[in-house]
Amino acid sequence: MQTTYIARQAIFNRNQEAIGYELLFRNCPENNFPELDLNVATSKLIIENHIHGDIDALCMGKRSFINFTEHCLINKYPLLFDKDKVVIELVGNNKPTARFIKILQYYYDKGYKIALKEYDLDSGWDDFFPLLYLIKVDLEVINPKRLTPIADRIRPFDVKLMADKVETKFQLQSLAQIGFEYFQGWFYQVPEVIQGEALAPIKTQMLHLISETFNTPFNFEKISKVISQDVNLSVSLLKLVNNVSTGSQVEITSLKQAAAYLGEEKLKQFVTILALSKLTSDQTDEVAKQALVTAKLMNDLSNENAFKEVHDFAFITGILSAVEVLLNRPIEQIMETMPLATPIESALVKQEGLLGELLSFTTGYITGKSDVVEEQLQAYSINEDFIQKAYVSASQWCNDLNI
Repeated sequence: MQTTYIARQAIFNRNQEAIGYELLFRNCPENNFPELDLNVATSKLIIENHIHGDIDALCMGKRSFINFTEHCLINKYPLLFDKDKVVIELVGNNKPTARFIKILQYYYDKGYKIALKEYDLDSGWDDFFPLLYLIKVDLEVINPKRLTPIADRIRPFDVKLMADKVETKFQLQSLAQIGFEYFQGWFYQVPEVIQGEALAPIKTQMLHLISETFNTPFNFEKISKVISQDVNLSVSLLKLVNNVSTGSQVEITSLKQAAAYLGEEKLKQFVTILALSKLTSDQTDEVAKQALVTAKLMNDLSNENAFKEVHDFAFITGILSAVEVLLNRPIEQIMETMPLATPIESALVKQEGLLGELLSFTTGYITGKSDVVEEQLQAYSINEDFIQKAYVSASQWCNDLNI
């Protein structure tokens, strides 16, 4: 486990109602932006607080305003977000270019809201007005009165003006008269640093995954196999599927199905972001190792007649058997963020159904609950020597992964 930090600052309308939250990367409890490449910062924010965490909950159901560089836009990172829940804030752009406007047109056509964060009054930005949702003005850089002659050019496109770094009530009143509709600054709220936990993927598996992802032809089966060997990657992939499946109910029964559902492009994004954000570790949580053993043992046991009916669900259920401990969140909350088939969810939350019985049996055997194991050995006519050999085999398999 590794500690993650994120700063959240509310954005208000004229009625002092929060309409969204800007999310800013932090790498410690101190409330300041670290000396870090903007591309890396955005990637870390996405992976640590969107895939591993829950940005929708963090923003209390309102829009999240997230900084994206041109590099991030080219690599289509915003597509990992529901267009109705995010505002793309443009950062790191020194000047407007024809190439950049084509990039923004792509997101505009897909229905994303776009905010120009570093507006410098350059007339070249006028060509961007038809694509913008709002223009964010830094009051420490630009005197808002300088916007008066520009307001007429902005008005036909219904672009909102937002004032950043509002410090006093007097500023607020004068800004509203000029035409500002949204406000942000310490007068309203100091950025709030929120601490959380993120999982650290296994370094060797990450390298393997990157290699496999960019092989030609693209092979979903091989990629899902690599992902299945890392609990952290498996959880992240499933949460990512949930994030992009807005408007349709998707029941995932295997990691291969999850990878195929995302498609080649989004799966490559997933891997690229993980690599760029450097979420790798030389150490692996013992809990994650036990989950791998559980998954392999469940998979092998489900080859037997008693559990064949749930074979397709066995491995992924075992992988997720320790997710509550790994994420340090109640299993019910976790299930809300993951699009799992009903038998898997029932097994994980309540240990119900045949899959729940298999999970209970497997974890009972691994943790030495002899009374539970004895009953289930008889109930499902499983030979004790067979399960012992299967357990040794599963443990060896996990050990051979070199994690």
